[in-house]
Order: sequence, then structure tokens, then C-alpha cells
Amino acid sequence: MEIKSIAIELIVGYFALLILTKILGKTQITQISAFDFISALILGELVGNSLYDGKTTVYQILAAISIWGSLIFITEFFTQKSRRFRHMLEGTPSLIINKGHINFKELKKNHLDLNQLQHLLRAKDVFSVRECEYALLESDGTLSVIRKPLYDMVQRQDLQLPIKAATLPLAFIVDGEIVYDNLTLAGQEDTWLLNEIKKQGFHSSKDVLYAEWEDGKTLLVQGY
Repeated sequence: MEIKSIAIELIVGYFALLILTKILGKTQITQISAFDFISALILGELVGNSLYDGKTTVYQILAAISIWGSLIFITEFFTQKSRRFRHMLEGTPSLIINKGHINFKELKKNHLDLNQLQHLLRAKDVFSVRECEYALLESDGTLSVIRKPLYDMVQRQDLQLPIKAATLPLAFIVDGEIVYDNLTLAGQEDTWLLNEIKKQGFHSSKDVLYAEWEDGKTLLVQGY
């Protein structure tokens, strides 16, 4: 098969999958359910297998992607409208730990062993089962945990501390390039940014690996 033909099919397939992913939404990237995972795999296979099939044309690739994309779109539409259909395709959360006790039946049902459960708990900073009151195994395989009150995280309101407004850290420089969108979002200008990095011994943005700004804090600047 000619390289030119492969290149054309790759380019067309790339943009077709990119557009389709934008249309279907972010779940095709995060693969939050088994259905989304399978659909993403098949989309890739449709393009991959057709590349080395000399009889497959660009139009056939586009047709296959369009048909499969339409099936996914229709399925997602019905899962949003019908709760029963949604549960059938995407699954439902399983209560693995209930009131501090491990539900062995749910473990077996989800093909989860105790070592895997311990691993998932540690990922949530729970290093002992005795600290956990409830644990839900979500449809995407992650674990949601509610700690027992004795081991729960202390919050500011519990200590009656003054509440501070939440702030969003923004990257102003990444790999020597100024991120102007974040500058605008923070209401700052590039002249101010350059003056700030000069105060920390950098001559220009090209000398900076990473610079992060957060309201009320000094600019974090790191060089190469």
C-alpha cells in the first residue's frame, strides 16, 4: 500500500475521530464506564484496521466512523432519558463497605479481592478498614469513601476558624512561554509579569521553566 494513501487515511481518520470525540463529549476521553471504554477502542480499531486494507477508501472510513459515532450518540441519548437503560449499560455503584463492615457478596460480585480493596482505600488515604464507614465502588472502578466520624478530616468550620475565599492558581509561564489567557483571567499584564520575574533574578520569560500566580501570594518562579 502506498505511503501517500496511508498518510491521507491517517489524516482523515485523525480529524474525524477528533471531531467525533468533541461531539460525543469528555466521557470518551475519561472512559468513565465499560461502554465508553469499548466504544473508544472500536473507534480506534475502525481507523487502524482500515489503514492497511488496500480496498478500503477514505469515504468508507468516514462512513464507518459516522455510523459508529451515531450509534454511540443514540445510546448516550437513551441513557440520559431512561434510568433503567443507563443502569444496564453503565452499571450502578456497589456498596463494598457498609457501616464499617466489608460486604463480601459485593466483593465477589465485582470480582474484587481484599488486596485490591486495600489498594483502593489507600488511594483515598485510608490505611485501615476500621477508619471507613462506607465505601462505594463506582461504575468506573474508583472508590468513594466516607470515613468514620472519629477518623474524619477536621474542617475549618469545626474549629470555628475564619473562612478564606477560595483562589485558583494560574500558570503564567510554562516552558518559557507566557500564558496570556491566564494573565487576562487574573487581570494582569505581561509588563507586570516581567517585572516580577526580574525581581527574582530572571531576565526574561525564556529563562523561566514555570511561574505560578495565586491571589494573595507571591509569584512562584522556577528556572531551568
